[in-house]
Amino acid sequence: MSEVWRAHDDTLDRTVALKILSPTADLGRFRREAQVLATLAHENVMRVYDYGEDEAGPFMALEWLHGGTLEERLAERPLPPAETSRIARGIAAGLAQLHDRGLVHRDLKPANVLFDEEGRPKLGDFGLARRVAGAGTLTEAGTVLGTAAYLSPEQAAAEPVGPASDVYSFGVILFRMLTGALPFVADEPLALLNMHRHAPAPAVAELQPDASPELAALTEAALRKDPAQRPADGNALLAALSGEAPTMLITPADTAVTRVVPTPVPQDGGPPPRRLLREPAVIAAAVVLLALGGGLLAWAVTRSNTPAPAGPSTAVHATHAHTTTPTTQPAPTTATRGTTTAPGTTTTPTRPTTTSPTTTTIAPPTTVTVPTTTPTPTTTLTTPNTTTSVAGTTTATS
Repeated sequence: MSEVWRAHDDTLDRTVALKILSPTADLGRFRREAQVLATLAHENVMRVYDYGEDEAGPFMALEWLHGGTLEERLAERPLPPAETSRIARGIAAGLAQLHDRGLVHRDLKPANVLFDEEGRPKLGDFGLARRVAGAGTLTEAGTVLGTAAYLSPEQAAAEPVGPASDVYSFGVILFRMLTGALPFVADEPLALLNMHRHAPAPAVAELQPDASPELAALTEAALRKDPAQRPADGNALLAALSGEAPTMLITPADTAVTRVVPTPVPQDGGPPPRRLLREPAVIAAAVVLLALGGGLLAWAVTRSNTPAPAGPSTAVHATHAHTTTPTTQPAPTTATRGTTTAPGTTTTPTRPTTTSPTTTTIAPPTTVTVPTTTPTPTTTLTTPNTTTSVAGTTTATS
């Protein structure tokens, strides 16, 4: 399509990359590349300084990046983890800038990732970049655009593309940085395209067991065949790489990998997640047990020297009851404060009395008479084996 020369800008006294269009190449595409670059201003995107057309042909003066390309750095070997993470964040940031402006690169590959003098990765070669709206992947002659080893399934199928297509290409690059190899290799381009469309990508851990689990999981997510199941765009990739969006590592429901998903909110007024129902019951049970212990202790202290009369027992359902003896009773009275009796607990009066032992006077003046045959309520706490709801997330373990 073009030749690129190292040149010197005499006016501004700086080195530039001078890109000159081939006489037989597509002038419209060349102009679109210049226009795309002119709309971008980001540290991870190559800058364009000038565009013109003269007797030598159309040309662009671009930022000179003499740090080489990612293709040269890979050289069939994985990169160190820290370098892989740094480069991945730079590529994702450049894609985020592109996608925020409604653009898709469509030819993301290591040869199009260049480095400046500080080692900062920058996206280059926007010859195939297009606006998302109406952006197809075929030329008029029916040729698939892009590099076969990095094409997304939808590009390989000649379908319209979006930011998720760049995410897939990012996944191929990340796979190669982690393992030193491509996920798919074939002798024929058409066979390679078919593998991108239908063949599952190998797991990063199979080729590089020491690879970062987080980067390996992000690679798997980016290489999904369905665009809707991948991270949506460069911003989603950047959030995942920064640790701000663990949901970007969600795996499909039919896999055996632990999933991190938001807690489902009932849409039809149904019951809340099960643990939310259990927690009040557990708290109530703990309060009743503590109250029962306090009540028994108070009862033992205040009644230890009083003989127990014969007679039927009484089940008292009262909380923090103040029990007094009517003034008409001849026996001395003792007030019990702070006594709490759990439902279903049977207590026996321990003071001599000439009245019916089945009546208890409570202040304020309320008399509660409960037969001893009162059934003891039971509370059943069910603990699921497979699902636990915690603070807005659900973790299901196979």
